[in-house]
Amino acid sequence: MKAMKRAKNAPVMTSPEYRQFIEDLKTRVISARISAARAMNREGILLYWDIGRAIVEKQHVLGWGESVVEMISADLRRAFPQMTGFSPRNVWYMRRLFEVYGTGDFLPQAAADPKPFRKSTAFGRQPVAKIEDGAAPIQILPQLVAEIPWGHHRLILDKLADPAARLYYLRATARFGWTRNVLLNQIKAGAYKRAVTEKKSHNFPLALPENLAAQADEMLKSSYNLEFLGLQGAVKERELEDRLISRLQAFLLELGYGFCFVGRQYRLTLGQKEYFMDLLFYHRFLRALVAFDLKMGPFEPEFAGKMDFYLNLLNDKQRAPDDQPSIGIILCAEKDDVEVEYALRSKSNPIGVAVYQLQSKLPADLKGKLPTAKQLSDVVRAALPERSRP
Repeated sequence: MKAMKRAKNAPVMTSPEYRQFIEDLKTRVISARISAARAMNREGILLYWDIGRAIVEKQHVLGWGESVVEMISADLRRAFPQMTGFSPRNVWYMRRLFEVYGTGDFLPQAAADPKPFRKSTAFGRQPVAKIEDGAAPIQILPQLVAEIPWGHHRLILDKLADPAARLYYLRATARFGWTRNVLLNQIKAGAYKRAVTEKKSHNFPLALPENLAAQADEMLKSSYNLEFLGLQGAVKERELEDRLISRLQAFLLELGYGFCFVGRQYRLTLGQKEYFMDLLFYHRFLRALVAFDLKMGPFEPEFAGKMDFYLNLLNDKQRAPDDQPSIGIILCAEKDDVEVEYALRSKSNPIGVAVYQLQSKLPADLKGKLPTAKQLSDVVRAALPERSRP
């Protein structure tokens, strides 16, 4: 009987409709598990927020000393022996979480920069979280804080002191779904400084509508950290391009969320002639093609003219009817901001100029204190027996 049932169901089990049905069910199960995990994380972080707030408020009102944190930790562990997370160190982090985000300089910073945040999922990004008009920062902050896993919070609290930088990494983690290792690498690479505080070179306000210009400015960094390529010295532009393609996932992470790779040496034609763009991407949120021109040397004014020409071709031949104007980014080793300003002033297409870093810069306090390559060579030569010296 069972064999007959299996034989009867065999056509159904092998049909494309059934296989697609199973795939849809699997996707739904995975989505539900992720949603449950996210809900548990939110509730856990909000619990930590409430515990931290209660400790801070009681210390302020009743004058409790610092030793009360260890007492609270011991009592909570006795009351909930099956629960983890109530170690003295963790309870100190709970107190610090509210002290840093719920009081002091962080609240004015959040009020001055009330940008919405995006929640991440395994299947894409949800719409921007809705925040009621006029909501106070103290009401908004728990929503944002609850989106970040606990380990990420501890990392941000330990590695950063500037309220504006903390807010940037909180929003970026919530929006892009960074893992803890990615967050650590972004902090070490100075993503906040390069994305927000450093001067950017572009003509976006002249070439784009105001709202789109602001989004394009947010997309562009003043410099890009390409240390992950492992390049130690000067290379040709094609080798740089090859390395970027071989480490495309790392490069996309450095570019920022929203970039989708289209192609390398992307072919464009005009009449009988062919032209090739180094790298072409599509930005999902800008809804625009983004072309990269890689230059090993410093910026030259003629680079802007070449990019302007490429963008004209892209807009005429590749841009979809619903797309925004194509954007060009010239990535070079060095740039002079005044020279860039003059070169872009007459260009009708939106063009940005950024520099890249192949190696970490030596900290200012170490400059001049480490031996040069020649000095090291002299020391080695002096240490060799005379007959062995070159």
